[in-house]
Amino acid sequence: MKLAIINGPNLNLLGKREPEIYGHQNFESYFQSLQAKFPQVELSYYQSNVEGELINKIHEIGFVYDGIIINAGAYTHTSVAIADALKSVSAKSIEVHISNVFKREEIRHTSLLSPVVEGTIGGLGLSSYELAIDYFLIGR
Repeated sequence: MKLAIINGPNLNLLGKREPEIYGHQNFESYFQSLQAKFPQVELSYYQSNVEGELINKIHEIGFVYDGIIINAGAYTHTSVAIADALKSVSAKSIEVHISNVFKREEIRHTSLLSPVVEGTIGGLGLSSYELAIDYFLIGR
């Protein structure tokens, strides 16, 4: 099984940015732990702060990967284009969030991605990604 994790803006700062919300671990070291935990899955990881680059990556992998785990960051709440890209490809997708967006600013309570993905996992820290992988392995 081939799964891609795609992270959006500011997630390159995990471990440094607002550790009270996002924790102290950077994503690269967490990704290595995911690869070790799920050796049966071919995992790839991509991060960009640029909306168009995220869309290009979705187009690039969306017909050859089994699934996409996406944390679009703030684009979750603003990007019709990312939502359109996700619904345009054959790979199923799961939306993840590290924080509980419903405990945060009201703008974060609306997701433009949720209507086009299989489901949403959030508020459980980095383990949200692990749960998304579990979904693709056993929950489909």
